[in-house]
Amino acid sequence: MSIYILPVLFILIFMYGFIKKVNTYDTFVKGAKGAIDLVVSIFPFIACIMIAVTLLRVSGVTEYLARLLSPLFSFLGIPPELCELVLLRPFTGSGSFALLDDVLVTYGPDSYISRCACVILGCSETIFYVTTVYFSQTKVKKLLYAIPCALIASIFGAIVACLLCRII
Repeated sequence: MSIYILPVLFILIFMYGFIKKVNTYDTFVKGAKGAIDLVVSIFPFIACIMIAVTLLRVSGVTEYLARLLSPLFSFLGIPPELCELVLLRPFTGSGSFALLDDVLVTYGPDSYISRCACVILGCSETIFYVTTVYFSQTKVKKLLYAIPCALIASIFGAIVACLLCRII
């Protein structure tokens, strides 16, 4: 059924445009042109966050922080093997999925640690990437509450994910 959703959605949009007498092709072209401008305007922000994540990972800072914070994470119910994943997830999606792949290969897909890692990735977001993209376009510069609240929610989500994986 999922293969029909996108074509049906396009047909419905074109029918709605026809009924409302909107030139859908010109509107689509105008939107595509706006998308190119958007990509050009947010590219420096995305490049900056990608370089920072790469530097953190290559320098070993995330691995060091994971070892340093593993007792705290263990106390909160997060397996020490997932500390680096929890720390890296707010910064990068692709880096997180690379760590997930390592976890799945090392511990197997049916292990408690692998299940926790999968649920953590499913219930969290790349906070800094999202705030970079959204706030760069909205011109919001005061992120005093947004980022700390998102980080707290991410940690809480990881704790609940591990608790649910332990129960299930």
